[in-house]
Amino acid sequence: MFDIEHYFEAKSVEDAVRLLTEHEDAEIISGGTDVLVKLRDGKGAGGSLVSIHEIKELHGVKILSDGTLEIGPATCFTDLTNDPLIIRYVPYLGEAVDTVGGPQIRNQGTIGGNVCNGATSADSAATLQTLNAVVVLQGAEGVRRVPVTEFYTGPGRTVRRHDEVCRAIEIRPEDYAGFTGCYMKYGKRAAMEIATLGCCVRVRLTPDGETIEEARIGYGVAAPTPIRCRETEQALAGKRVADDQIYELIGSGVLNEVNPRSSWRASKDFRLQLISELARRALKEAIRRWQNHEAPDAALPGRKGGDQGC
Repeated sequence: MFDIEHYFEAKSVEDAVRLLTEHEDAEIISGGTDVLVKLRDGKGAGGSLVSIHEIKELHGVKILSDGTLEIGPATCFTDLTNDPLIIRYVPYLGEAVDTVGGPQIRNQGTIGGNVCNGATSADSAATLQTLNAVVVLQGAEGVRRVPVTEFYTGPGRTVRRHDEVCRAIEIRPEDYAGFTGCYMKYGKRAAMEIATLGCCVRVRLTPDGETIEEARIGYGVAAPTPIRCRETEQALAGKRVADDQIYELIGSGVLNEVNPRSSWRASKDFRLQLISELARRALKEAIRRWQNHEAPDAALPGRKGGDQGC
């Protein structure tokens, strides 16, 4: 049994905000894969839960009138990976969340929870950093949009206020159109494993496919918060993909922009080795995908995602 004082089923985002405002001890629950584990371990005992799981507008993926992809935070990982819009426009995000836990966790856990719990090891974190995703928060004072690059403030901490509900994660067309990408994760096991390190590299090449026009590099567990390696990104711009020196450039460059720590999962030195090697491998695969004509155009309004089952 869980030590819960009250359990509320919010009917809308506004209702959830009201409940959070009225109950200072309340915590949001959707999939529950993180919250219930904390309760089982005695953290937050005697508090209240506000469920947003049944709010339909928080589920699914759609395209806004300007081509922005809008992801509902209550969309579970399985649905996200299999959504036609995700597969077409940002498949590497689907691949990233497909590395979370096992099938049961992916059927229950949500993208919103993965972002809002503030964990640097979250499998969506590195990829969303490279997508310049925007976290849309709604609270008692209204709606605000926070760039995901400014969302994390420390290990397990974010700028989300107690009364705020994540109502969407947005990805603008200029941040996905023309790019291919690759997410790579290292863990001690092939499944049911929290990332020892996660790395996403995305590229946009010149039309002839011979030169890097833009590169983006994101990491999880390489610092106290998810990060971008912007100096190395700039150094890659204009480099020819046939020049093998680009792999040395990225592998050495990122080491100047990270700050990993030692933990029971891995030492700092081993994480530094992973940071360098995964960047090389992810860059190589991202380039291969671009040259294989896998880069998408901007999404057209009116396209819809798949049925959301969880």
